[in-house]
Amino acid sequence: MMNIVIDNMYYIASLILFLIGLHTILAHSNIIKKIMGINIMETSIFLFFVSIGYIKGGSAPILLEDGQNAGFVNPIPTALILTGIVVAVSVTAYALSLAIKLYRFYGTLNAREISMMRNEGKNDGK
Repeated sequence: MMNIVIDNMYYIASLILFLIGLHTILAHSNIIKKIMGINIMETSIFLFFVSIGYIKGGSAPILLEDGQNAGFVNPIPTALILTGIVVAVSVTAYALSLAIKLYRFYGTLNAREISMMRNEGKNDGK
């Protein structure tokens, strides 16, 4: 049993990180904390994809001089994750800029309070 846990350590860690991020999104009403939860979830997905391409004892996919066929680590997931990190940073920057706009307009970053203010504004128009 312990051997299975050790062999799948990266998958378990990515699952735990994903659940922490999901809990952060669902349990907190502060928009900054929700953005942090999304970042934690993104990190867990990055860890998961990189661990898919990992082979224990593997090496970079470089041909050896003596023609030995060693177990190669798959470079495709790692290359895809580099693109994913760039996208994640861009989305985070955009979300934080929207959070600044929300704070300037509503004076709070609490999603529940913003929702109540928006609902009160709709009722005033009737």
